[in-house]
Amino acid sequence: MNERQLIARVIAGDRLAGRALYDTHAPRVYSLAYRLSGDPEKAREFTQDTFIRAFSRLAQFRGDAAFSTWLHRITVTVVSNARRSEVRIAREVTLDEAHSIETAPEAEPDLKESIARAVEELSDAYRTTLIMHDIEGYTHAEIAEILGVPEGTCKSRLSAARAQLREALAAFKE
Repeated sequence: MNERQLIARVIAGDRLAGRALYDTHAPRVYSLAYRLSGDPEKAREFTQDTFIRAFSRLAQFRGDAAFSTWLHRITVTVVSNARRSEVRIAREVTLDEAHSIETAPEAEPDLKESIARAVEELSDAYRTTLIMHDIEGYTHAEIAEILGVPEGTCKSRLSAARAQLREALAAFKE
């Protein structure tokens, strides 16, 4: 049974077809969610949220792009929305709470921690493009389609993200 037939059966209420569609795409969705969030527990939640949204909107899937592309666009949206929400909540810390937060130690962290921090500090657009291309192996064309931007934008975002990482990690060259 091909993917279009599975989608039609899911829309018709076939739970086994839904499970088959989930089993086919869940590993890649989880991998993308994990790379974007850096947290395995959140990645599992984001994977579930992605499929809940996808299945609730499955009748709206037109098939203009591959189903996986449509699904990965939902994944990026789910993770981005959650990250924005986390940032908003973090900014709502009171002054008393802010004074009680410990400052970072003076010692230089190891390279792995520095890389993780540098990637985390990239803008959402740069971080998403970098992770999708360099870690997950998406092509620029796939990223452009998933994010709904021109392919040239993906290339420039990736170049800028790499430049920012080089600058942030310059101390390790010495």
